[in-house]
Amino acid sequence: MEILSGSTIALVIVAAVIISATVKILPEWERGVVLRLGRSVGIRGPGPIILIPGVERLVRVDTRTVTMDIPPQDVITGDNISLKVNAVIYFRVVDPEGAVTRVMDYYFATSQLAQTTLRSVLGQYQMDEVLAHRDKINQSVQEILDKSTEAWGIKISNVELKNVDLPKDMQQAMARQAEAERERRAKVISAEGEFQRAEKLKEASNILASSPTALQLAYLQSLSEIAGEGTRTIILPLPLDLITPFLKKS
Repeated sequence: MEILSGSTIALVIVAAVIISATVKILPEWERGVVLRLGRSVGIRGPGPIILIPGVERLVRVDTRTVTMDIPPQDVITGDNISLKVNAVIYFRVVDPEGAVTRVMDYYFATSQLAQTTLRSVLGQYQMDEVLAHRDKINQSVQEILDKSTEAWGIKISNVELKNVDLPKDMQQAMARQAEAERERRAKVISAEGEFQRAEKLKEASNILASSPTALQLAYLQSLSEIAGEGTRTIILPLPLDLITPFLKKS
């Protein structure tokens, strides 16, 4: 009985090994590339898959969107300014067979291609353009990567620049430039205010000059305001209308 029990256990173990090598179950987000004696015979999955033990081999491929972080890259812009830029890339496998048979490691290959493409594209822009036109740069990098990885069965869905680090001396220069720009705008606003004030005074003087009564009323109002300030000494300006007759006689 002990010998039969041992044989039975051995058979059960062998059967379990054969079943595990023969039947594979793939989840919804995975596809399997079947290699029969080293040659691709198609894509299977999701769900249960039956393989020929010792003849067929299954390579699993995840078809979900992958988030790849590009490490900081040293970039020289078109105006010879050194920047350190990092980015994030979103891609997914649309052709599992191509991702397995046309490139050795599609994840590593996509990462390396993204780094070189990022440096190449940013080198074509001025520093101010890199800071102001990120959407344009993202679109350009995405198009280049998508075109290059299409042969591998990879679809680049989005590229985003994360951080653009400037040298300290450049940061200080930009801060001085921003401060000078703020001062310039303040002076322009002040000048515009003075111009509008002069225009209003000109209009008021024209109105008073055309109406002697209005001039006298303005004169009396000024005297009232001066007297109401609590001062003991009041200087009364002498209107020219009062001394004009004397000047004519003299």
